[in-house]
Amino acid sequence: MSLDPQLLARLSTDPAKRIDEVIAHYRRERQPVELFEALKMKSRLAHGLPMIADPDEPLAPATSEADKQRERELEEYLLDACRQAGAMLIQDGRIAEGWMYLRPTGDIELAKRLLEDIEINDDNYDEMTQVLLHENVDLRRGYNAVLKHQGTCNSITLYDQAIAARSRKDRQIAAECLLTSFYNELLSLVRDDFRNRGPDNGVSAEAIEADAAKLNLGELIAKYKWILGGGGYHLDTTHLSSTVRFATVIDDREMIDQALQLCQYGRRLPSDFQYPGEEPFVDFYPAHSAFFSALLGQSVDTALRMFEQKARTVDVNVAGAGAIETYIDLLDRVGRPAEALRAAIELFPDDVPVQRVLPELLAMARRAKQAGDTSGLDALEQFCFGRSDLLAVAAIAAEKA
Repeated sequence: MSLDPQLLARLSTDPAKRIDEVIAHYRRERQPVELFEALKMKSRLAHGLPMIADPDEPLAPATSEADKQRERELEEYLLDACRQAGAMLIQDGRIAEGWMYLRPTGDIELAKRLLEDIEINDDNYDEMTQVLLHENVDLRRGYNAVLKHQGTCNSITLYDQAIAARSRKDRQIAAECLLTSFYNELLSLVRDDFRNRGPDNGVSAEAIEADAAKLNLGELIAKYKWILGGGGYHLDTTHLSSTVRFATVIDDREMIDQALQLCQYGRRLPSDFQYPGEEPFVDFYPAHSAFFSALLGQSVDTALRMFEQKARTVDVNVAGAGAIETYIDLLDRVGRPAEALRAAIELFPDDVPVQRVLPELLAMARRAKQAGDTSGLDALEQFCFGRSDLLAVAAIAAEKA
C-alpha cells in the first residue's frame, strides 16, 4: 500500500508521539500485522529499549528485580498487542491468522465473541471449524457446523477420530449436537411416514393431525406399531447405533430420554439392522435401553445387577475394562458414589495406573462425603497406599482435611 506523500511531513518528530500517530494510521487503515509491530515498538520505547531490537541484544534472563519487572510489563504489552491484532484480523474475516495472534493470550472468550459475529459459509468453513472445534474455542458451534456442512456420517467419523479421546465435557457437547440433529431428523421422517400411511392403516384424519403434532418418537412407534412393522427403516441404521453409543456420556434428562427413544426405535428394527456392540453393550439396544432407563430412575436395581454381572465376568484381557468402567459410571450417576468408589477399588485391573483414574475416584469420594459417607476416602487411601502410589496418598490427605 503506497503512502500519502504528505504523511511524512505531518508526522511528529517526537518518537513517542510519532509511534502513536503510526499506530493510529494502522488502526484507520485496518492493517493488523503492522499494528502489532507498532504496538510492540511502543512498548519497547516506553521501557527504554530501542524500538527495533538490535541483532546483538542479549537474550540472557533478567537477574535484577527491575529487569524482571520490565520483562513482565513487556510481556503484558506484547499480549495486549496480540489481542488487538488478532481481534482486527478476525473481524476482517482472516480467521486462522487472527487465532494465531489470539492463541498466546489464552482469551478464549474474546475469540468466541468475535467469531459469533461471523457466519460460517463455504469460503471460511475450514478455518472456522479448525478454530471452533479443533482449537476448542466453541466446540458446540464447530460440531454443529460439521453436521450442517458435511452431514451425519462425516460427523460420526470426526467424533471417533478427534473427540472420543477428549474430555468428558467435550464428548458430552458433541454427543448432544449429534443426538439433537439425528433425533429431530428421524422424528420428522417418522411423522411424515405416519401422516402418509396413517389412512391406509385405519387412522382417522383427526387422530393423525393430533398425534403427529403431540407424540414424540417413542410414543408414536409404541402406539402405531405398523410404522416399523414392514421391516423398513427411516434413517441410516449405522448412524442410529453410533448416535446411541455416543449418548451414554450425556447427563441432560430430556436428551437421555431421546436416546432411550432411539433405542426403542432400534429394538423394533429387523434383526439385520441391529448390530452388536462392544462389552457391556453387546446386546446393543436392550443394554443401552437399560442404561438410559436407569439414568432416568427406571428399573435402576435391575440395570445395576446386569452391569455388575458384566463387570465381574467380562475378561478384561479380551474386551478391555469397558464393562467395569460402565458399571462404576452408572453407579455414580444414579446417586451411589460410595458404592461406585468401592466397586472401582475392588474391580479395577492391577495394571491400570492409579494416576490415570485418580481424578474420577477423588470426585466420587467427594460426592460420597457430601452425602454423609466419609469411609470412601479412607478406603481410597488404603487402596492407593497398597498400589505404592504416595502421590495419590498425599492428594487424599487434602481431601480428608
